[in-house]
Formats: sequence, C-alpha cells, structure tokens
Amino acid sequence: MKIEEIQLFKQKALRWADRFDVCCYLDSNNYSDKYGEYDFLIAAGVADELTCSVGNAFETWKAYYDLNKSWMFGFLSYDLKNEIEELDSQNPDHLQFPELYFFIPQYLIIGKNGEVHVIIGDLNVLDLIQNIKFDEAAAIASVKVNKRIERLVYITAVEKMQEHIFHGDIYEANFCQEFFATHATIDPVSVYLQLKELSPTPFSGYFKQYKNYILAATPERFLCKRGTKLVSQPIKGTAKRSPDPALDKQNRVTLQNNAKERAENVMIVDLVRNDLSKSAVKGSVVVNELFGVYGFPQVYQMISTISCELNPELHFIDAIKNAFPMGSMTGAPKLSAMRLIELLEFSRRGVYSGAMGYIDPSGDFDFNVIIRSLLYNAEEKYLSFQVGSAITYAAEAAHEYEECLLKASAILQTIESKNATLR
Repeated sequence: MKIEEIQLFKQKALRWADRFDVCCYLDSNNYSDKYGEYDFLIAAGVADELTCSVGNAFETWKAYYDLNKSWMFGFLSYDLKNEIEELDSQNPDHLQFPELYFFIPQYLIIGKNGEVHVIIGDLNVLDLIQNIKFDEAAAIASVKVNKRIERLVYITAVEKMQEHIFHGDIYEANFCQEFFATHATIDPVSVYLQLKELSPTPFSGYFKQYKNYILAATPERFLCKRGTKLVSQPIKGTAKRSPDPALDKQNRVTLQNNAKERAENVMIVDLVRNDLSKSAVKGSVVVNELFGVYGFPQVYQMISTISCELNPELHFIDAIKNAFPMGSMTGAPKLSAMRLIELLEFSRRGVYSGAMGYIDPSGDFDFNVIIRSLLYNAEEKYLSFQVGSAITYAAEAAHEYEECLLKASAILQTIESKNATLR
C-alpha cells in the first residue's frame, strides 16, 4: 500500500502500537544504509514472549528461536556480560529492566521505498491507523534531571582509569555516567517523537515492554546479518556540529585527521575484528571502511565497518554472543576493560550499551547499540540516560566530560524544553 504522508503515518502507527502492552518501533529516518533492509518496522502485541535473566539466557534464546523461527523483536542488557565472562554487576540498578527480552508480535508492519506492508495481522489495521486523530500530549511534567556524579568525581574516576592504562592493565575503556530523574511522569511517545525530531538517527527506536520504555536516538549499529554475512559498525570519535558552514566543515576535517580519535577507533576496530573472527569463516574478516566520518544533527561521528562470512557450523545467536557487549562500549582488552568499568562507574548500565533490534524468520537480524537513549520505568517513575566516552592515556578528563555533555545534548534539550532543570 502506498502511503502519501509517510511521516504522519509513522507517528499515528506509533500511537496505535503504544496501545498494546508491548511494542517495538525501529526507524532509519531515511538514512542511506547499504546493509539496511527496511525504512521502518512496527511490531505490536504479544503472540509469544521470552524473558531471561543472566545464567543461561543465550542458550534459552537460541532454543526459543529454533522452536519458533518467527519474526521476533527484543533487547539485550549489557549485564549479559556476566554470563559470557566471569564478571558481575554490583552497582545499583534503578530501572529493573529484564536482562534479555524478545517477543513474537501479533502485528508487524514494514515500510520500504514509500510503501507500507502488513506482514503479520489483518490488512485493515492500516485503515485503523490512518483514521487515528493524532494529537500530541504534553511530554514531560515537572521533571528534575540530576547528575549521578559531579564533574570533579568524574575527573577523578577518569584519572584512576588512566593509572591502570599507564600500568598496562588496559589500553582504552569506555567510561559512562548517568543522568536521572525520580518521580518523573512523561508521555513516552511524545518524548520519543520530540527526540527523533531533534536528533533523527539511522538506528532510532521505541520499545515498550509493559512498564519499561526505551526511547533511542542511536546512530550506531552493533551487528547485523544479511544472508551469510555479518557486519559491525563501531563508533569511536566525536566532533561538534556548527551552524556556521565553514566551521562545520573544519570540524569534520579536524575529526577526520585527529590522531587521538583515530587511535581510539583503530583499537576498537581490532577488537571487533577479533570478536567477529570467533564466528567467521577463516580468513573472511575484512575492514570495509576505516575512519569514515558521518554527520548527524548534533555531532560528526567516526565510524568504521567490519564484516565477515558466518561460519556455517555456528548458530547466528552464538555470533551475537561472541561479539557482545560491543567493543565500542567496553574497551581493550575487552575483559579487563569491563572489570575496570564495573569498579569505577557509579550506576549499573542495564540495557544502556546493550542492544535492541529484530530477527526475521530466515535468521537475518539487525541490532543497534543502545546509546543516546532515554530509559524509563513508568511504575517506579524513574527516568535515566547515560553517556560515555573512550578513555585513553592521552585523554583529557575535562574534555571527555564536555564530550559526554555534547552527546547528551539532544536528550537534555528534549527534557529541558519542558522546563526541566539539570543540577
């Protein structure tokens, strides 16, 4: 079915999907992507579901997919690291999201090339969506956003991390900090649509799992599978956009040639190459693009692309496990970096720096990295988002702190547009 006003249709469809207890909306926001299959996907309603805790989650998920071989949508928590390696998570978890959750939808709508198709469910759902009266609700009421740690505490923690780098324990680690609000009452759909308007990104998404919400404006792909090919696109390297065209161009060139950013990026590329090699046909791991610089509304990002041929003797979910958590949000060496992250960070990451996406009946999949994202527990009225940056020995702690604020800017603008305060 050809839809004339596709943007309005997507907004109405999200409102419709949000009426269900569980839904997932994934939107490329019209970014060109050679590995992307769809412009947007909307999954709503639970035909069946899987919820797992750390322990045997990946094996349970694998058996669940093999039993159903259906479209399924879901998310993976960063804390699944504790199942993959001998690690634990001691920091407080204020959000209480499941560590792994997937559902088979009652309805699935796919958009591609200006056309909309109902893959699962009754075709008349399109007419139902088109007839929805779209009226924006107030997004946020009386929310006060707080820092989990102050600037000086952040700088001290970064300096401790650099001591470990100096002693050779790690080369690089991603250090994150949390911003949060208690007693927060929001309309998640309105907030997400505002965030998407302010920061349209290629791996944007909205996930409602009962009282838990992920509002994602992420620019990063974790891992996708197309046929026998696996593709990962880690981000390392950030520069601010400018309204002045000449300065904006200069910022892009400066990022492209920045030795520190390139060093960080290549470390993670090597880590991802190693992760993919665990699942690859021997000799098939390739760096398709190194140090690509791409523009987004608030920032330029340095993105590299690594791919391989999946070993036919390996289950694709094992390939996801072998690459998880993603190198861009951990560090190098990966295991040592994750240990140090747990020691020095102040909040449990949970689904932040985890992944969200879909699997289709053929076993192809696409998962983003949950960054630049608001997380909300409506029952506890707890609102949270985290931001991080790569710490190397050459990093300047004060600069890294400012980079975190830059990455958080779209979310802060969305919240502060409703008279919230950051203190």
